[in-house]
Amino acid sequence: MQKDIHPNYREVVFWDLSSDDKFITRSCVETKETITWEDGKEYPVCKVEVSSKSHPFYTGKNMVVDTAGRVDKFKRRYGMK
Repeated sequence: MQKDIHPNYREVVFWDLSSDDKFITRSCVETKETITWEDGKEYPVCKVEVSSKSHPFYTGKNMVVDTAGRVDKFKRRYGMK
């Protein structure tokens, strides 16, 4: 294997901001923030707006996840009222 061409693959905490759910997995995502996990270790944290805990398809709830007016922007663009 060549040196210095592979990304840093490590454990990262993903934090779903809409449901306040956190889970740990391995990823190459680059973050500057860290969080102390339940095991006492410190891990990098990646904040996401939607995950399987908050997405309507996975939860079965019919809710609109609108983070920055995307639904309204779509309706204005395509003339839906």
